[in-house]
Amino acid sequence: MNSHIQKFLRYLEIEKSVSPHTLRAYRKDLKAFSNHVKSKVENIGLNDIRGFVAEEINSGHKKTTAGRRLATVRSFLKFLYREGYVKSNPAKLVPTPKLPKMLPKFLSVDDVFSLVEKPEGIGFLPARDRAILELLYSSGLRVSELSGLNADDINTREGLVKVKGKGKKERIVPVGRKALEAMKTYFIERVLLKKKDGAFFLNRNGARLTDRSVRRIVIKYAKAIGVNSRIGPHTLRHTFASHLLQGGADLRVIQELLGHSSLSTTQKYTHLDITHLMDTYDKAHPLAKK
Repeated sequence: MNSHIQKFLRYLEIEKSVSPHTLRAYRKDLKAFSNHVKSKVENIGLNDIRGFVAEEINSGHKKTTAGRRLATVRSFLKFLYREGYVKSNPAKLVPTPKLPKMLPKFLSVDDVFSLVEKPEGIGFLPARDRAILELLYSSGLRVSELSGLNADDINTREGLVKVKGKGKKERIVPVGRKALEAMKTYFIERVLLKKKDGAFFLNRNGARLTDRSVRRIVIKYAKAIGVNSRIGPHTLRHTFASHLLQGGADLRVIQELLGHSSLSTTQKYTHLDITHLMDTYDKAHPLAKK
């Protein structure tokens, strides 16, 4: 099975242009599946898939993890079927484990203000960190999109950033005034490093900042303001979308800004907005507490 897995991963990398992070996740999921099945791909049947999902849940994995791994197996067998390695895709007949509805976490406006103002002082690192926090909240970028920015992707004159999203799809997103100011300040510090690297966000050695480093930066300042509940770069993306919706932005505009291919992906923010409205009602309406 390993040779077929490698062919599938090459297909994802070359033809589908998935990110390195996504590729690692597929590889990990298929390794777990291969360890469970231990048979040739042409002999994989419905019971093998069901047994794999059951084993994932019984071993203590979350249903979200089991569901993701089932989706990986579906994609893998779909590829093998299309290429003629198997005669059917039994994974299509296995239902996804019923998942609890999880609403994305987002910060209040006051918390965001505290967060973006937290990097204090002058110099390269505080300027860079302020620019990162401001841009994540201002434009709702994914962490990989932010770390992948090059200096020539940023048009400070027009207030726009060219982003390369999932599947290497490019989109242009606006940048708010505060974020632009922070980015201009950081750019001056960046020039002083005299590094040739085209990456916009650099570490202290002048190399491109990694996704993991960006996460550490966000977590560091979130803890510094007393927000410790699994806050990361994606939280600022959720916050960006939620605050836009609460401010009256059209859902399709938010979809375009986030780079979602499907409106259904963006619609989860409508539930957040309803929750916000209900909380506000409960706190403000005279009869709500009776």
